[in-house]
Amino acid sequence: MKCCLMLAVALLISGCGVETAGVAATGAAVKKEEIEQGKKTMEQMQQKLDQANLQVQQRAGDSGGEK
Repeated sequence: MKCCLMLAVALLISGCGVETAGVAATGAAVKKEEIEQGKKTMEQMQQKLDQANLQVQQRAGDSGGEK
């Protein structure tokens, strides 16, 4: 009887460990996706900033040439 109870407890404990590992893996995958999205957003913003800087330089050149 004690053996069955100990076996049941051992199975329950090991089951919790597997679930925890699965949750951790899922959480890590979600974080990885968030990081990748953040990098894409940062690259897009950098491109927009570069375009805006180029436009400012072009406008400055255009207005300097008109004087």
